[in-house]
Amino acid sequence: MAVKITKKIKGYAVLKPEDKAAAPAPAAATPAPAEPPVRQSAEVIQMHEQIERPEVLVGSTYKIKSPLFEHALYVTINDIVLNQGTAHESRRPFEIFINSKNMDHFQWVVAITRIMSAVFRKGGDVTFLVEELKAVFDPRGGYFKAGGVYMPSIVAEIGAVVEDHMKTIGLIVDPELDEHQRALIAEKRAAFEAQSKKNAELSPAADGAASGEAKSDAATFPTGATLCHKCNTQAMVVMDGCQTCLNCGYSKCG
Repeated sequence: MAVKITKKIKGYAVLKPEDKAAAPAPAAATPAPAEPPVRQSAEVIQMHEQIERPEVLVGSTYKIKSPLFEHALYVTINDIVLNQGTAHESRRPFEIFINSKNMDHFQWVVAITRIMSAVFRKGGDVTFLVEELKAVFDPRGGYFKAGGVYMPSIVAEIGAVVEDHMKTIGLIVDPELDEHQRALIAEKRAAFEAQSKKNAELSPAADGAASGEAKSDAATFPTGATLCHKCNTQAMVVMDGCQTCLNCGYSKCG
């Protein structure tokens, strides 16, 4: 094959066949270093209003028997399980229903359940509903539940039910008394019962009433106890000239 030379020749060399065979092969292109694979973190599903309702929800039903109503109220709270089967699994309330034979309060019952269910599905911190409901007072006056816990209204007891449910699923953590506080309350309670028994022995006429005050167990408190403004339990007694709660340990003297 003829090649036309158009430039001036400055030098030349003869390439033999053996030189061509010994010529090093052109270096292969060095492959670019592979980028390390990007580790994808687990996608944590948070509660929000775009989540569709599953076919099956986990629920609990609570019974409310109030002296203000002839028939009991049944409160059902259904939960949705988020991130099921993972380390981020959690239960969140999704909807609430209230049912009763008494239809006199049907309108506000439906209203409160729809509003609360909408707040549940909105996501975020929904524990504020507990304090809002428990702060509702009935102008006719409240009532005492079993165990001496005061409820200012039926709406407040619904809030107490929601609080108990949120504690069960872990949304609300109830701070427990340490061993020293429990020991102090037990000591105060024993001293109060001993004092009541001593007063009963000194006053035979009041023997029956005093013995009733001194009699108590783990679920009840002395008859003469008053309402504690901290835990809403009828467990406040006067010890050493100071009012002390035998349920939560609150004392007006500090």
